[in-house]
Amino acid sequence: MDVAMTSTTETVCPSCGGPVSEADRFCEACGAELHPGTSPSTPALDTDTEPTVELTAAVVNAVGPCHSCGGTVGPDGYCETCGTKAAKPRDHFEEQPAAWVAGVCDRGIRHSRNEDAMAIAADETPGSRALLVVCDGVSSSMDSDVASLAAARAAREVLQAGHAQGLGTDSSRSSAIVARLKAAADAASDAVIDSTSPDSPNPASCTFVAAVLEDGLLVAGNIGDSRAYWFPDAGEAVGLTTDDSWAAELIATGVSRAEAESGPHAHAITRWLGKDAPDHTPRTTTLQVTGPGWLLVCSDGLWNYCSEAAPLADLVRQTAAGTGGEPRATASALVDWANAQGGQDNITVALARI
Repeated sequence: MDVAMTSTTETVCPSCGGPVSEADRFCEACGAELHPGTSPSTPALDTDTEPTVELTAAVVNAVGPCHSCGGTVGPDGYCETCGTKAAKPRDHFEEQPAAWVAGVCDRGIRHSRNEDAMAIAADETPGSRALLVVCDGVSSSMDSDVASLAAARAAREVLQAGHAQGLGTDSSRSSAIVARLKAAADAASDAVIDSTSPDSPNPASCTFVAAVLEDGLLVAGNIGDSRAYWFPDAGEAVGLTTDDSWAAELIATGVSRAEAESGPHAHAITRWLGKDAPDHTPRTTTLQVTGPGWLLVCSDGLWNYCSEAAPLADLVRQTAAGTGGEPRATASALVDWANAQGGQDNITVALARI
């Protein structure tokens, strides 16, 4: 996630010329480590930056065999055969609350830590109820990895707690879900602020996107540039969210998507969660789901490489065809695909198969 548009002085990366701020430790465009007064270097991928928010054993894959050689990882965290350091649990974790809903959150290749986060929940019956939340930490802010995870979990807790039906009509049910989603954003904002030191010069901040599916009614809301999409098996792919970003503002003025999303400020966000956020009310969209398809909620680590809804839908369908349509395997394969394109950002993919 690129730097939020604040008053922090901006400059350029000496390595690639991309926009950075004085507070940045890494360039978002090329991943180079930034040191004032010196040339950037390749970031050390084994930097020990652990969040204070712990991941539960129920949702994190246990450390398995060494990814490099398949050997046994010792208690010190290093492979006993080749010496490669094992990934931290926060670097890559997966959740699958039901057979039809799953998500994968990954550090990517170029970043030293995973500042993405997700929190998902679902009822067992396919297509009944699913809650998908993704938050992407702003790299220039302090403890954004802690804040994003706390925010995603706080939002999920609020969404799980309510199952309002309104007055029984579709419009009142939609209004009830929208209100609950806004309450979830409030809780996420509070969690980010609680993760910030009162005297921090760069308060923790992150994006927010959530999708709620309840018995055919789909409501999505976002702050920042993490996204939600609906890809019906038959019909037109739909982008459910509009980014709060400089690129989105350029597109609204008539600039082509390709040009806007490849410019120097393509990922500068105009709204976010955090102590210094101007507003954290999500913009929401409501859609009635009438047939089978895929619900995708993701960070820009995925859509960076395939932004428009139609080609991204094709990618998801083709990937699902190769995994037998299993959501967890499909999400994992999409993360692998993004890493194969360069993995320049953290990557989160949450899927529900309706």
